[in-house]
Amino acid sequence: MYTKKVKDHFQNPRNFGKIKDADSIGEVGNMACGDVMKLYLKIKKSDKGDEIIFDIKFETFGCAAAIATSSKITEMAKGKALTEALQIDDKAIIKSLNGLPQIKVHCSVLAAKALSEAIYNYYKKNNVEITESLEKKHQLIVNNKEK
Repeated sequence: MYTKKVKDHFQNPRNFGKIKDADSIGEVGNMACGDVMKLYLKIKKSDKGDEIIFDIKFETFGCAAAIATSSKITEMAKGKALTEALQIDDKAIIKSLNGLPQIKVHCSVLAAKALSEAIYNYYKKNNVEITESLEKKHQLIVNNKEK
């Protein structure tokens, strides 16, 4: 059974859509269930020089949990520095939605992966140094796509 927050984010998704001139896009999928997520980022520099997620939108093909976790991660990441946004993980997403059925936890992992891929792609495109942990996340995503 889904929580009220999951139902709300599914029925009234926040930040749904595409950013035409996105600075980066992260796309991930789960071959087993068929869910596919795309996160679009628009990045701006803060007064301090930090790269901030100014705008974020998503397009998701999937179940209620996939749409709800995509919606929720956009709220969690918007306005955050990229380094701070990278700290958002599946556990934080699940907690912010007051839980997910165990069989749907993989959806929250997809949302976190889509965000890390979008940030990874932004760093690559802009020649920003990529940390070892972000590179490992990226390689796991790439390896899973190839299977």
